[in-house]
Amino acid sequence: MPLPSMYRLSVEQRVLRQLIESLLFEGYVDVHFVPEPAMNTLEARAVRGVFRWQMGEHNYRVEGYRGGFDRVRVDIQTLRIMGHPSDVALYQVLADVPTADAVRQQLREELHQTIRLCRWNQAHLPATHSRYEVSYSQLESWVDEGHPYHPSFKARTGFSEQDHARFGPEAGEPFQLEWLAVKFSHLNMALPVCADVFWRQELGEPTWAELTQALALQGEGWDGYALMPLHPWQFTQLYGETWTARSSRDVLHLGSAGDHYVATQSLRTLRNHTHPERAHIKLPLSLVNSSSVRTLDPCSVCHAPAISQWLKLVIDSDPTLQSVVILQEYAAGLVCQADPNADPAGEGRIGMIMRESVEGQLLPGEQAVPFNALSLLEQDGRAFIAPWLSRYGVEVWLERLLEVAVVPVWHVLVAHGLALEAHGQNMVLVHEEGWPQRLMLRDFHESLEFYTPFLADAALKPDGIDGLTAAPSDANPGYYGIDSVEGLRELVMDTLFVYNLTELALLLETEAGLPETHFWQCVADTLTHYALEHPTLTDRLAMLGYAQPTIQTESLITRKLRQSPSECHHTIRNPLAHPQTA
Repeated sequence: MPLPSMYRLSVEQRVLRQLIESLLFEGYVDVHFVPEPAMNTLEARAVRGVFRWQMGEHNYRVEGYRGGFDRVRVDIQTLRIMGHPSDVALYQVLADVPTADAVRQQLREELHQTIRLCRWNQAHLPATHSRYEVSYSQLESWVDEGHPYHPSFKARTGFSEQDHARFGPEAGEPFQLEWLAVKFSHLNMALPVCADVFWRQELGEPTWAELTQALALQGEGWDGYALMPLHPWQFTQLYGETWTARSSRDVLHLGSAGDHYVATQSLRTLRNHTHPERAHIKLPLSLVNSSSVRTLDPCSVCHAPAISQWLKLVIDSDPTLQSVVILQEYAAGLVCQADPNADPAGEGRIGMIMRESVEGQLLPGEQAVPFNALSLLEQDGRAFIAPWLSRYGVEVWLERLLEVAVVPVWHVLVAHGLALEAHGQNMVLVHEEGWPQRLMLRDFHESLEFYTPFLADAALKPDGIDGLTAAPSDANPGYYGIDSVEGLRELVMDTLFVYNLTELALLLETEAGLPETHFWQCVADTLTHYALEHPTLTDRLAMLGYAQPTIQTESLITRKLRQSPSECHHTIRNPLAHPQTA
């Protein structure tokens, strides 16, 4: 399915466009923008013109504009290199990008893999899917566009086309998990009850009996071992096509068993295909996708249940947040290195986090959609949300969406001091016939931050996570505790506004005729109304500085190209700035 304004682009053009847009947006190259009067008609929504820059020995130009938060949007079909049409010159651009040769080669491989897997989708997936009325579970597979900003949005480094067909969300092929029995001495676990009781409840008696028998056939019992699931692709990467008995009996293979699962759009999170109401399970994969390694970081895994419980306690105690549902990560486990001299980078390759399913939380009459689906087009060229906009009206629907989806995330930050990574995959919109009703939030073990002096109630903070609080060092940002309120603001505004709602703003402008400037005015009005309704939070809002004329945002492609161990940032104009500060 296409993204807005990429409806008629080839895969190569889309990848090149996202690469160019990210380089220009982050100021990775020295770019000059020249407005073109002929492009700026009365219908134009933003100042359009020509971006000019130099890379290597070549001069570049492309037509486009800067939208909200300075997001760059270009017409890739106007790209010229040394005056020559170059809208498919991806490898020429890569050759010119200023970076180390090893980084360039890695990026080349990621982009090539992205193109290859997109072509596979085009060749093998039905082109007639209509997503207007499908279930949430089906949407998790059929939302196949990938990240709208990262150029390597479907890299899946290490996946063959056969792996993609078997384990990618797009094909939707169900598969069973592999199961290991691991000695307790090599496990860190955070379960609500003891391991054997937990797994018997989760798996059901028949599967539990099957795995118990497999363990007994190897002369062992549950008194010394606990179960650990493993993605079948990861099993092959770690152990090969077949299990070879080892002299060490720290880890035993019990085979595949139990319910069948299907990958969601986040790839390593699997939904239960056999029983959709049962838990989703997050399993590590030793590959790179959208610029991130998809293993599980040992620092965060076993804190997941405590973090979820903390957030749920905060939300359940606040009447303003009664329409918010936390999809709790209620169980977690990690296999530690059995050999103390082993490579520590190997940790995080076997583990799991279990999360409540969306389907298990829906009420009668409710439906759910991943938030990033709101910004997509269907095969008929219409917006996925077009029926809703027609039914309720664009501005009325948008105002309701902002109240249901933006205000809760904002309130958790302002009132409670917790910053959530609210990007399109971590948010689920619950609706009734397209009318927004509730918000579901998920994936907190790597996606929540706090600054202790800004917490409304530090006494609720779970024990043990202070050890992961970052020292005041850019090179060691830690997981949860950070050293400034500004970091909290940046996380929320980056994920919710800069790289999330900007895509919805683009769709509503191009497909529904709502100027992007008006979109951001609606967001600003929503935040202003929130401030007026919560006068006791005035000082905390001022501390966040969210309405300054310019703000800092994370530079994603810059960090990748520089191989920086710490985050990179650049300054952007803020469309939410108050008039008196702008």
